[in-house]
Amino acid sequence: MSKKRIVITGLGVLAPNGNNVDEYWSALCAGVSGINKITTFDTENFPVRFAGELTDFDAEQFLEPREIRKLDRFSVLALVAAQEAISQAAIDWDTVEKHRIGVTLGTGVGGIQTLEQQHTVILNRGPRRVSPQFVPKMIANIASGQIAIRWGLQGPNQTVTTACASATDAVGVATRLIQVGDADMVITGGTEASITPLTIAGFANMKALSTRNDSPTEASRPFDKDRDGFVLGEGAGILVIESEEHARARGATILAEIAGYGSTNDAFHITQPAPGGAGAVMAMKRAIHDAGLTPQDVDYINAHGTSTPYNDKNETAAIKEVFGDYAASLKISSTKSMTGHLLGASGAIEAIAAIKAIENNLAPPTINYTTPDPECDLYYVPNKAESFPINVVMSNTFGFGGHNAVVLIRRWSA
Repeated sequence: MSKKRIVITGLGVLAPNGNNVDEYWSALCAGVSGINKITTFDTENFPVRFAGELTDFDAEQFLEPREIRKLDRFSVLALVAAQEAISQAAIDWDTVEKHRIGVTLGTGVGGIQTLEQQHTVILNRGPRRVSPQFVPKMIANIASGQIAIRWGLQGPNQTVTTACASATDAVGVATRLIQVGDADMVITGGTEASITPLTIAGFANMKALSTRNDSPTEASRPFDKDRDGFVLGEGAGILVIESEEHARARGATILAEIAGYGSTNDAFHITQPAPGGAGAVMAMKRAIHDAGLTPQDVDYINAHGTSTPYNDKNETAAIKEVFGDYAASLKISSTKSMTGHLLGASGAIEAIAAIKAIENNLAPPTINYTTPDPECDLYYVPNKAESFPINVVMSNTFGFGGHNAVVLIRRWSA
């Protein structure tokens, strides 16, 4: 029996270089970075003083102040991006069955801003002053719960936490829910708001972050020989996905198709990828097999491309293993060069970049690529977007804990 085809009908984005899909995509194509000095806390004593914060984002344009006070920032970002995606999907709430609509989101650290704030309260003011809103603001599943409550969605509702693979795994799980018949439509993707003192200090002290404090926009340089770590970012990406039958029945505009999904674990090390990207190899192969395609069908790869020494050389090796001689012809880029690394939300905004790449036959660049690395010897669409026929895009995400998740997105054809 053939599996159900899963289509994408709505997109929503909040990213460091764009507060909606159009702004984000335009910035990617123009090679515009959203990375700058941190403004939300005093970084004077920090070894890293920059990140990919949202710019000119005012939550009160979308939500009431009394609502915002009850939400951690990661939930706020999820709700705003979901509003954009749901609006594009043009859902008639009077004709769909809400108990057949689910929510599956990815997040790496959930409500860490609330956690840090309330920990300061208990230390300085005592336990009686901890907010009664602390738990329902902080827990990682609350963003998906808030989306369900806001739109009355009574279908399956889950949160996936697989570090930097979270959003991609969420999209994959949502795809499977629809394919097995547990839902007709799922609001999916990822959200993250982890630019906090504790997070910056933690990543910096483990030497994972770039330290280019004097040139923030040039700090994220995936696959470049002089890369020195990733840049933390924040934001959310939301996709509305549904079965082909459901989308057709309600007359939806179909943007693209989720063709394949692959998920593996390195079972090797808590932070370093397996040598040669062995787990990534299996995940890419599984996604290709799930799609019923061959490696040569992939036109463009939106790479995980974190700008760390280990990831970039291992991802390069993994791509060469999967694609063989064809790897030399592939166009590959890392949009993290412009957004930084959104941890559990990265796979969602990058899947959206993949969809827009198909729509426009245009691959966004890897900016800050100036010095080739002999260990990263593929073609990374350096510094300028490139136009060519794009029908199938692979989006890679790999996370601490050895998590690997890959989705294949295909141009829609009936």
